[in-house]
Amino acid sequence: MPVTFTQALRDEYQRLFDTCVVRPEKVPEASALTARIVSNRARYETVARKLGMTPWPFVAVIHCMESSLSFTKHLHNGDPLTARTFHVPAGRPLVWNPPNDWESSADDALRMKKVQLITDWSLPALLFRLESYNGLGYRTKHPEVLSPYLWSFSNQYLKGKFVADGAFDPNAVSKQCGAAVLLLTMARGGIITLAQSASATT
Repeated sequence: MPVTFTQALRDEYQRLFDTCVVRPEKVPEASALTARIVSNRARYETVARKLGMTPWPFVAVIHCMESSLSFTKHLHNGDPLTARTFHVPAGRPLVWNPPNDWESSADDALRMKKVQLITDWSLPALLFRLESYNGLGYRTKHPEVLSPYLWSFSNQYLKGKFVADGAFDPNAVSKQCGAAVLLLTMARGGIITLAQSASATT
């Protein structure tokens, strides 16, 4: 059954974010990642401007999660920009200026997710979009584990991870900084403001 973005879910995301604490030993890594994000802010803003109300931090965090902040990889799935994607989704972008046009490839990846149609970019909606981008398997199949895609490196996540498509290991631990932790680090550093209303994140 599809997950609907209800008021209860909105309240849950807000509560989790408000009580999120970055694990002390992970603070340096989270800070280093956000510094790299800020250094390339102009590139993320270029992509975001073409997608209507999409805030640049959303583009940046997706880039970190999907491509480890590499501008030599497709935003779709981390495949190299030397050719169209070969993993799912394969053959993207359909219209592209290869071999190293990261911006047009990123635009294609986000339009595939219909990001350009989203108008609610409040903090809870932003977190929901990020979790949805990765997939809602934790929420629907293993609700005892908050998605590490959002909460890894924080008090909201301990262990449990999909190690392959459909293969969940309750003892595996994500080694990737979660998207919510990146947003939290940027917000507490005064880099961005996260709106609780339906306005855009800046």
